[in-house]
Amino acid sequence: MPIKIPRDLPAHKVLRSEGVMVIGDDRAMRQDIRPLQIALLNLMPMKIETETQFARLIGATPLQIEFTLIRMSEHQSRHTAPEHMEAFYKTFEEVKDRKFDGLIITGAPIELLPFAEVSYWDELERIFAWTQTHVHSTLAVCWGAQAMLNHLHDVPKHALDAKRFGAYRHQVLDETSPYLRGFSDNLVVPVSRWTEVRADDLEGKPLKLLITSDEAGPCLIEDEAHRALYMFNHLEYDSGTLKKEYDRDVAAGKEINVPMNYYPDDDPTQVPENRWRSHAHLLYGNWINQIYQTTDFHWVA
Repeated sequence: MPIKIPRDLPAHKVLRSEGVMVIGDDRAMRQDIRPLQIALLNLMPMKIETETQFARLIGATPLQIEFTLIRMSEHQSRHTAPEHMEAFYKTFEEVKDRKFDGLIITGAPIELLPFAEVSYWDELERIFAWTQTHVHSTLAVCWGAQAMLNHLHDVPKHALDAKRFGAYRHQVLDETSPYLRGFSDNLVVPVSRWTEVRADDLEGKPLKLLITSDEAGPCLIEDEAHRALYMFNHLEYDSGTLKKEYDRDVAAGKEINVPMNYYPDDDPTQVPENRWRSHAHLLYGNWINQIYQTTDFHWVA
């Protein structure tokens, strides 16, 4: 089954060219099933790139997905055309009375700011609370994961001495988890952040660490009580996303290390290899499958 997204959304053309099945409203209505309602709260500045990355992963499952793009009501994007935001995004205020089977909350390039100093923090806290009554399962990513974990469990984030940047080897800690079905014992995961959550801060909390790294720290945590997953890294990244970040910072004259274990021989003149794509599809496919197995048919109001 396909993912249903607007025909004019840039991701539509990209996904079709990659062989991902996408459909419009007319064809979706002829299928006698209830599509899963999956929303993306997109906090990233380059919204089109982020939309495409996540739509690619959730659109690769056998289920029909209806994809809703959400933005903060109290924050205006400076890096994406207003016409795009107006055409394809709903504010949280516009969707707060709806129910969703799944919600993805992205990261945001504001890691070093204290949470309370983020301009839209009050609204984001309302969204975290809203997930407990209107969202069956939430998957929060990078800064979004740190923020939700802090809000629900008072787990702090810690500033790093240097940006943790590259493709790091990780270990699976619970191979029986339904979210890790089909995973290898270890895997490579893209990492790009200035802060971290530490395993010591999780002790005594009702949380399960599913994936970790000796070099990069905790990667994926399950919060069963709140029906949430916290992913601190970026399995959704395209092959060239870390390269774009590196080239951007070099061009801006910023101090930045070559992404670790990313380019062949750590040579940035070489073309990087994608060594995480299969696990990205596994994680998001398992998440969608788990939602399908546990959500009620009449969950959506």
